[in-house]
Amino acid sequence: MKAYQSVDNHKESKRKTLEKGEEFTYLSAMKWELRSWEEITRDELYEMLQLRSEVFIVEQDCPYQDLDDKDQKCLHLWARDECGMIAHARLVPKGVSYDLYASIGRVVASPKVRGTGVGQELMEKSVAACLQHFPGEDIKISAQQYLIRFYEKFGFRAIGDGYLEDNIPHIAMIRKVK
Repeated sequence: MKAYQSVDNHKESKRKTLEKGEEFTYLSAMKWELRSWEEITRDELYEMLQLRSEVFIVEQDCPYQDLDDKDQKCLHLWARDECGMIAHARLVPKGVSYDLYASIGRVVASPKVRGTGVGQELMEKSVAACLQHFPGEDIKISAQQYLIRFYEKFGFRAIGDGYLEDNIPHIAMIRKVK
């Protein structure tokens, strides 16, 4: 499965208020990449796993088994700046995580870019890539419950009751193909 795409994106966005009411602007030349497993280099894989570990395991204090034999079947979308990988998501074909749905998973943004719009851009690009590479497939995610409103901005709707996943409240959400 060939998927390599690269887009340079020079983006300026305002970050949330810091101490003492100061604000700063996050100005960075971001480069977005979309690659299949076969196209990922060892260094890119290392950065991807490092970012996921930094946020999901260390920051969220959630020891879990990240390596679940799905990455090899997925497309991977990420953004890099001059310091390295700053956002990542894996795009999962139908039949890998869910029998009837494609999926977007392991959605992560580095703490250094939170509040700058990078996470929103990551989801916009993830949905667009799913529509392109998995045409006609509805998309299902397992969302942390505090992010329901965030995912609703991209057309996802909560279904069913919430549940604990790795001891964190989650809810299933689906984005129907229009």
